[in-house]
Amino acid sequence: MTKILTCINCPMGCELTVEVENGKVLSVSGNTCKRGELYAESEITAPTRTITTTVISEQGRPVPVKTAQPIPKDKIFECTAAIKALKVSLPVKVGQVLADDLLGTGSQVTATKSVG
Repeated sequence: MTKILTCINCPMGCELTVEVENGKVLSVSGNTCKRGELYAESEITAPTRTITTTVISEQGRPVPVKTAQPIPKDKIFECTAAIKALKVSLPVKVGQVLADDLLGTGSQVTATKSVG
């Protein structure tokens, strides 16, 4: 089976042609750097994403947050719901960890902006 992907690992946005058989990557073409090949392998075998969203503080102000490490793509909605349910009290500083090991993914949730 052939899959066409757009690499998101650098600004080039290479169109990758990936040959896949039984869930295993046989070949990757179209990449201009090694990162494209690594991206294709990861995207086919175990896709991950970083979540960016906001949490409403107990004082009613939004706090922008993100997962510090990418999480499995199939857990995005479950993790987003868990992030939205966080209880956050102001002030919050940029980089502050608001949750450890989000739903067993190993990822922390951190504030991306200071909110007082």
